[in-house]
Amino acid sequence: MPVNLPIPSANELQPVSGLQLGVTEAGVRKANRKDLTVLLLDEGATVGAVFTQNRFSAAPVQVCLEHLTSGAAIRAMVINTGNANAGTGVEGLSRARSVCDAMAARLGVTAQQVLPFSTGVIMEQLPADRVIAGLSAAIGDASANNWLRAAQAIMTTDTQPKAISRQVMLGGRSVTVTGMAKGAGMIRPNMATMLGFVATDASLDPGLVQPLCKSLADQSFNRVTVDGDTSTNDSFLLVATHQAGNPQITDLSSADGAALTAALLAVAQHLAHAMVRDGEGATKFISIRVEGGKSTVECLKVAYAIAHSPLVKTAFFASDPNLGRILAAVGYAGITDLDQGLIELHLDDVHVVTRGGRHPNYQEADGARVMAQAEITVRVGLGRGNCTDTVWTCDFSHDYVTINADYRS
Repeated sequence: MPVNLPIPSANELQPVSGLQLGVTEAGVRKANRKDLTVLLLDEGATVGAVFTQNRFSAAPVQVCLEHLTSGAAIRAMVINTGNANAGTGVEGLSRARSVCDAMAARLGVTAQQVLPFSTGVIMEQLPADRVIAGLSAAIGDASANNWLRAAQAIMTTDTQPKAISRQVMLGGRSVTVTGMAKGAGMIRPNMATMLGFVATDASLDPGLVQPLCKSLADQSFNRVTVDGDTSTNDSFLLVATHQAGNPQITDLSSADGAALTAALLAVAQHLAHAMVRDGEGATKFISIRVEGGKSTVECLKVAYAIAHSPLVKTAFFASDPNLGRILAAVGYAGITDLDQGLIELHLDDVHVVTRGGRHPNYQEADGARVMAQAEITVRVGLGRGNCTDTVWTCDFSHDYVTINADYRS
């Protein structure tokens, strides 16, 4: 079960003016499940995107980049689950493009105005004929109120849908931010086996959408890790439809710009945290905060070393305060001039290590008490500078192995 993650309800998810979502059953991999989703954008919408850093990127990622680089105004997105269309070579690219061609023909737009997304099993050719056959039904199902059904349709090993809305007043007008995401495993920084879609009807300078998308990703999806694997398909899209009627935001540092950014970040971070809380086999949600670094880069090195350590993650699953494993991870994180005599370590309110050694008041029972909690904060002090950063992760359980061993069956 996910760690303290409520299931969203349809009436909590607010429609975004200028965007509709439709779902259907295309039989991509399994029968009798919604596995094809379309997003339809009104004319005038602006799209920003961030994609996987994996050099073996999937065919749909490559096609998305081509279409976005062309400068075409994006009018539709097509998302299938059950098949990643990754590791499929030239044929995979051809099939992704054929889906765009078919969607464009149905909408009366160009293929470059359609973005394809796929998630699921790697190294199997996409059944493009099934996807194409389902497009008309998905388009016919399109509604502004379909966020929950869409969030359900894009799931793979997720145990529940991930979606949230926020509303904010800008210039006397109510502005909506709604997003959905999927992802539970093969999750690590530089994005993950994740698809994330956040939309707002705020009016803002179109030139701000792409840098805002990158900034949001860096503070949310690029700060989570489940298992350290970087996927071939991760994609995060920010859509601005500009239909809320607020005075156009031209400066994100303005009062309205800051308020919109805060709402967008709250949605993006909720979705990112939801992926960790629903991590494959996860029983605990762990925040790893590294303080006192010379730079953000070295703070993240330490945080990820801890978050990716199987020894640390299994200790958390067992509620075993074998905390030398955390110190070892700090030591091999790659800071060559680290002074271990300056290291501090806390588990929530428990001071475990001071000046590189066991705190004189630390009792193992206190460590075990914290590690038994469903939510835990690990705080490491490096004593080197003023930089701080946080990564969110989960534990490794027996179920993680079971889920991934059975995934193709």
